[in-house]
Amino acid sequence: MPAGAALATGNPPDEFLQRIFAGLLGLVLGLALLKFSTPVIMEKYVEPPEGLFQWIFYQWPGAIAHWMLVVVAISGLAVLRWKTGAPWAILALPMAWLIWQAAAATQTVNAKLSHPTLIHFVCCVGCFYLGVFCLSRVSKLWPFWNGIGAAFVLMLASGWEQHFGGLKDTQAYFFQYVYPTMDEVPPELLQKMLSQRIFATQFYPNALAGVILMLLPILLAVLWSTVRTFTIGARRFLVVALTVPALACLYWSGSKGGWLLMLLIGLISVLFLPMKRQFKLALVGFVLVLGLAGFGLKYAGFFKKGATSVAARFDYWHAAMLTAKSNPLFGTGPGTFAVPYQKLKKQESEMARLTHNDYLEQASDSGVPGFLAYSGFIVGTLVYTGRKTGLRQGAVQLAVWLGVLGWALQGLMEFGLYIPASAWIAFTLLGWLVGRSSNQIDSRPASG
Repeated sequence: MPAGAALATGNPPDEFLQRIFAGLLGLVLGLALLKFSTPVIMEKYVEPPEGLFQWIFYQWPGAIAHWMLVVVAISGLAVLRWKTGAPWAILALPMAWLIWQAAAATQTVNAKLSHPTLIHFVCCVGCFYLGVFCLSRVSKLWPFWNGIGAAFVLMLASGWEQHFGGLKDTQAYFFQYVYPTMDEVPPELLQKMLSQRIFATQFYPNALAGVILMLLPILLAVLWSTVRTFTIGARRFLVVALTVPALACLYWSGSKGGWLLMLLIGLISVLFLPMKRQFKLALVGFVLVLGLAGFGLKYAGFFKKGATSVAARFDYWHAAMLTAKSNPLFGTGPGTFAVPYQKLKKQESEMARLTHNDYLEQASDSGVPGFLAYSGFIVGTLVYTGRKTGLRQGAVQLAVWLGVLGWALQGLMEFGLYIPASAWIAFTLLGWLVGRSSNQIDSRPASG
């Protein structure tokens, strides 16, 4: 049946068109993990690659990804279905947030920062609606997971390569060939190149931890759901083969928040296990004690030194609140936290371009309305999808909810919203959750 006829009659579109759309979306989001991990406010530092070597190993300009998303959106027309049972507020809040960002951009203190940030936010909201109205209609999601899963594995391989010598080579190359040619060196980039923490294909170590936190539970659930493809022994092997290198990369990233959040997500997942309550409580206690003990042993030296990064974040957050207080309606413009912080920061504090808190950044950049719209969208979506019975009926849907919960919680201490590699995936998965949760009765189960 032609795609147009399928849409007219309300019947599911051809499965081949579903696979094309899901495969393209998974490919683009997978490429984002590998090539589009630079924060949007630092886009000017990413130059177009020259030659095959740079195309393979360097970051790509964001404009390439924007056109890729346009192609994906066009392919999504073949599977588009507007009907959904989601509350209107959940569907309207992302658009309201985006409109307010556009309004705040007209009052920005730095248009060169707000312009790329606003384009990025358009892509984020577009990914959400692709998830709601297109991806949630796809009955077999393996082409989508294949693209993201393959990129995730390549990202982990890059992390292992860095740990076993590649990081030193990268740093030596940077200081010998790149650093002397730069007129302005971002403090975040210089700090990354002086650290021994791995970051793989991500912008910096904590961003790597955030991606692992979001995607590891999902990909493990997808692997475990392949009951028609692999035996139980093969599935156990694949789960272990993915878990070990992922947790190793999380450990080598040195992300303290990532460690604690992974522990928290693990404890929450235990609550969904089909076992008696007393066994759940015993398992939660055991994992909690073991995880906190490991955390204490690993980072004892960090706390003896005074936890400087924690103190720095409090300084960023205080400055963001002061900025929001001075500009309560429109803020200073999307992506412009660095401008007021330059004037407000303590003399001994490091310079920062982002607030290291996605929610406070909204208040600083787009005022109280921007903060309320974004926070309401994230919290409302997680609450709405978390209350649906589908979380207990499907391991993949539960894992996606846990993954985006981890991403949202990390947003309290990092800036994942401003990194395409994580934000586009998170918004797409949030949209997929809304679409699936709103169509539990009339939608076929989405297979991994």
